[in-house]
Amino acid sequence: MDAERAIAELGVLIYPGAQMAAVHGLTDLFGVANRIAAEHQSAQLPLLRISHWQVEGDQPPVRVFDSHPAPERALVAVLIPPSIAGFTEGQAPLGLIRWLREQHARGATLGGVCVGSILLAESGLLDGRSATTHWTSAKTFAERYPAIRLKADTPIVDDGDLITTAGLMAWSELGLRLVNRLLGPSIATSTARFLVVEHSDSASECGSNFAPILSHGDVAILKVQHWLQSTGATDVSLAAMAEKAGMEERTFLRRFRAATALKPTEYCQHLRVGKAREMLEFTNGTIDHIAWTVGYQDPGAFRATFKKITGLAPSDYRTRFGVTPGAATR
Repeated sequence: MDAERAIAELGVLIYPGAQMAAVHGLTDLFGVANRIAAEHQSAQLPLLRISHWQVEGDQPPVRVFDSHPAPERALVAVLIPPSIAGFTEGQAPLGLIRWLREQHARGATLGGVCVGSILLAESGLLDGRSATTHWTSAKTFAERYPAIRLKADTPIVDDGDLITTAGLMAWSELGLRLVNRLLGPSIATSTARFLVVEHSDSASECGSNFAPILSHGDVAILKVQHWLQSTGATDVSLAAMAEKAGMEERTFLRRFRAATALKPTEYCQHLRVGKAREMLEFTNGTIDHIAWTVGYQDPGAFRATFKKITGLAPSDYRTRFGVTPGAATR
């Protein structure tokens, strides 16, 4: 069966001081997900290939473990575990920083757990984006990286191609998010149940949070996707996207849909609703304010689009999945 399935490689970074429990825990989590996926006997589900990448001085990381040795291919994701010893800003090896940027430019999703988000901040990839980090690092993080919109009270910020988490043990939720993206919410839920770890029910009941296809290999379209993620697609037009890609609008439409399986307007709707879901779960802003924040001038249009994508009205979604007491619903 494995020989017939596509392969999605997930790289786990090992740097000085990295929490090895997280490295091996993620490896086991993905292994359990593979076993559960194999029980479905579906060639449509990819095999998760787990690799470990060791940081050696100022050189790019090197692969030191491969769960399913095969010809080298682009990484689907790179996960940066936390460090119990802490991590000092400004000490990231240049070879590692360059490598992270290269992986992101090739379409990999990057995920930082706890202080692992500092490595993403050092790379500059989080500039202009939202992120979270461990509460003990929040003050210095905000001071050192003013270009990043720090959400220190949010346990996880899933910004599509960049994911950051605040908790030291949040590597399990990060791993389950990727299982959710690659193998589907039911397998992610089954994996969490087998491991007896918590996992948000919102994905299984309302569909996964928006996970854009980034591994299509179209560099021009990937550039637009990264731009849309950084801006939140709050004020964009087809003309602006085509210009960003350096194409005529008709050519852009064709290539964008071929790469992402969505029309640009649908893509932007999913991106906005994904950000709205996060705000409904973790903030107490009014629904009208959330609609405006994610780019909708008409709250009614936002409510209709949100329900079309998730199956729930924003107020019902917050009631079911929100973690903020006394959240506003108007």
